[in-house]
Amino acid sequence: MPRVGLLGGSFDPIHVAHLALAHAALVGLDLNQVQFIPAANPWQRAPLAASPEHRLRMIEIAIDGDPDLGVDAIEIERGGATYTVDTILALPPIAHYVWILGADQLANFCTWHRWQDIVQRVDLAVAVRPGSPLAPPAELQDWLAAHPERQLATLPFTPMDVSASEIRARLARGAPTEGLLPPKVADYIAAHDLYR
Repeated sequence: MPRVGLLGGSFDPIHVAHLALAHAALVGLDLNQVQFIPAANPWQRAPLAASPEHRLRMIEIAIDGDPDLGVDAIEIERGGATYTVDTILALPPIAHYVWILGADQLANFCTWHRWQDIVQRVDLAVAVRPGSPLAPPAELQDWLAAHPERQLATLPFTPMDVSASEIRARLARGAPTEGLLPPKVADYIAAHDLYR
């Protein structure tokens, strides 16, 4: 079976660290492809700044036909509140899936809706994020110890101090974003007057 990495998020907007993480996962986790999964309406955060359609289009522009990268609009097409477990349950059984997350997300993983159903169906791979310890919550550690068929892999990744919130703030005040966004994504944002 092919090994497919799943990288969920708001991607509001997608930036260079997202792409670097995807490429690091391809190599570090021996994956055949990484698929970006943009959220429709993440239930654990404030409303998103750009519409689902704009965020989806920015991902398509960022990956620009790279066969190692893909995008799955399953959460946007489903609409409503976004729960990772619903996405995992809807995946076709044609690949071995690895859910990629940052250390900051790992720290609150056990607050995710039906997290046990998620980790029963996919392996987890965690990448280092600045300022976040690389340690699973005790509840997840206990679950993994009882289910050795499931893995929590560490993804070798040089942390990049790039955040979508900082990019949005820069765009809102007209500050430069060179080096933070793929150039074609920056052009798209300017053409559609996003984040102003």
